[in-house]
Amino acid sequence: MGKDLKGKELGSGISQRKDGYYIGRYTTRDGKRVQKIFRKLQECRKWVADSQYLESHSNIDFPVNMLVSEWYKYWIAVKEKTVRLNTLDNYKDRYKMNIEPVLGHKLLRDVSTIDCQRVLNRMADEGYKNTSIMQAKATLHNMLDYAYQNNVLSKNPCTKVVQYNIGEKSSNREALSIDEQRKILKAISGNKYEKQYRFALQTGLRAGELIGLEWKDVDFRNKTISVKRTCRYKYKLKEWRIGDPKSKNGKRTIPLTEEAFEILKEQKKIDNGLKVLEFKWKDTVFLRLDGKPANNTELDIELYTVCKKNGLSKISMHILRHTFATRCAEAGMIPKTLQMILGHSNITTTMNIYVHATEDQKKKEMNMVEEALRVV
Repeated sequence: MGKDLKGKELGSGISQRKDGYYIGRYTTRDGKRVQKIFRKLQECRKWVADSQYLESHSNIDFPVNMLVSEWYKYWIAVKEKTVRLNTLDNYKDRYKMNIEPVLGHKLLRDVSTIDCQRVLNRMADEGYKNTSIMQAKATLHNMLDYAYQNNVLSKNPCTKVVQYNIGEKSSNREALSIDEQRKILKAISGNKYEKQYRFALQTGLRAGELIGLEWKDVDFRNKTISVKRTCRYKYKLKEWRIGDPKSKNGKRTIPLTEEAFEILKEQKKIDNGLKVLEFKWKDTVFLRLDGKPANNTELDIELYTVCKKNGLSKISMHILRHTFATRCAEAGMIPKTLQMILGHSNITTTMNIYVHATEDQKKKEMNMVEEALRVV
């Protein structure tokens, strides 16, 4: 068992060099020692764990003759032990829908960079957006890189040369203006999911986080909620998936606005009068009248319908989150605080994705500049 420079045990197969880098090692079934150098300890531990799992669970005797579809089964079995449910679902969806039809029958050793590009080109031809094509490339790269790292392939053919920015551009819609926000709030008044929409706009919760919120996560005395899980419904599997939030920072405590606090008090009264038939939902905050939560797709579809009925531009639950972030920034909240409230893993995401100056804010700022520049 290796140690770091301070003498602390790092675990089997891991040690630290004098320059601070970490070395991961494992031994293959045929006695060959394999090692790799990492900058971060977490990455080193993950690689060692994945490699050891593959060695102990693999029956691959002649990988040279293995099909892509066969390798996928080994790779996804490892990922089931090491990644979050949402990531795992994305891997499975992209492989089954986009990668397998093109490469599943092909020998793993024969997969080329051109083959990888063919997968993405086919998606572009079928009208996929760039975000989905990027996910497919990430899945393909990860799967083939795992084969390379474990000496099943001599190199990873899914390189930077493979272009993913070739599909339909995703909507640039980020946040509602003040006027749009007023119209949306008026439009959802009396809707069956009004409280969910208003609460999302007051807290910046992701849809899955809002669905997964339980009463034990609510601190009425201190007026806070704790985000501890995410909940999604998978239509293909016809089952709910409950897992950890999107990132490590996703587990967080959020102070409540007065409106958010009042929404929870109102919802508590409603829930107390509901007959919850399934035990697993007994502590869930936002329930429908039938005692079950609305799933992420239902919430979006109902919001689309409300917008269309009222002649408004279509928005989603995620845009409500964007709007919350933008209002916080406009109110002068410091970026680090906003990062913690939104549950982002790094400040760059907070600054570059969620916080966008609206037209209203830009006009307000320019009016201030105009006043400062005016010479009496």
